[in-house]
Amino acid sequence: MAGRQLSALFSGLAVATLVSAAALAADVKPAVIYDLGGKFDKSFNEGVYNGALKFKKDSGVDFRDLEIQNDAQREQVLRKFAKDGFSPIMTVGFAWETALKKVAPEFADTKFGIIDDVVDLPNVQSIVFKEHEGSFLVGVIAAKTSKTGKVGFVGGMDIPLISKFGCGYAQGVAYASGGKDEVFANMTGTTPSAWNDPVKGGELAKSQIDRGADIVYAAAGATGQGVLKAAADADKLAIGVDSDQDYLFPGKVLTSMLKHVDVATYKSFMDAKNGTWKAGVQALGLKEGGVDFAVDEWNKTVLTADAKAAADAAKADIISGKIEVHDYMSDSKCPN
Repeated sequence: MAGRQLSALFSGLAVATLVSAAALAADVKPAVIYDLGGKFDKSFNEGVYNGALKFKKDSGVDFRDLEIQNDAQREQVLRKFAKDGFSPIMTVGFAWETALKKVAPEFADTKFGIIDDVVDLPNVQSIVFKEHEGSFLVGVIAAKTSKTGKVGFVGGMDIPLISKFGCGYAQGVAYASGGKDEVFANMTGTTPSAWNDPVKGGELAKSQIDRGADIVYAAAGATGQGVLKAAADADKLAIGVDSDQDYLFPGKVLTSMLKHVDVATYKSFMDAKNGTWKAGVQALGLKEGGVDFAVDEWNKTVLTADAKAAADAAKADIISGKIEVHDYMSDSKCPN
């Protein structure tokens, strides 16, 4: 009798624990706060939005999001979201680091996320990417496709992270061309407005094209739309970034360097819902499925079998360790 009572007690406790865990897992109220490029930048921010949208579709749990208008809003809106009970709160971009370091300790029970930076706090999930690896692959594709032996790169804000894209690209071009091809590189500006200046992006791309570049890679947020348009207008090719941008100018975008912020956002929110969310650093490269290059219906006429095969081979060699792509952010240098 006592054994049956004890068994029943443990069964009851187990059920209560499961119910409690389910309640905690279901008690998720996700939010996204975008960077200054805006939600619909067709690139970085929009990738995060798409991941949150897929989470909503698959889970039935809605999310809240906000586009800030200036840097001064960061701490204020982050604290407001936390006070309103949102968790996890995904912040998009390295520029959220300072605000997050200040606000996250004030809300120990709130889960926070940041993409593109590391904030070492017990309630923060830091998601960083090996952009240099993905950029290497599109550099290989550019070199295998270029007819002039000259290609371009237009970055957004002049920061080490964007130099990481450019350096990876230059390494891929050098690898595939045997060091023969030339890479022109320009940054759009030194302030956050550089992420949202398609006119300037287009001007920089045109200047590179005028110098002989027949392919231009943009890593510049919404500014990149100007780069892609300038290349299309000049009957040249562009390479998109972050999201698959091939559809923007079908047949004129050679490929896009995919940075799967959508997958990272989806997983973070779903893990929170399922009770498996963890703080700490996640570094996502080719091996982890964090970066890649786009192959789709929109670039099938311009991405040749040879260029794709070369990129696939380089991808396998990077994953195996045969090719080691230098990370500009490790020493602020790019190999010649």
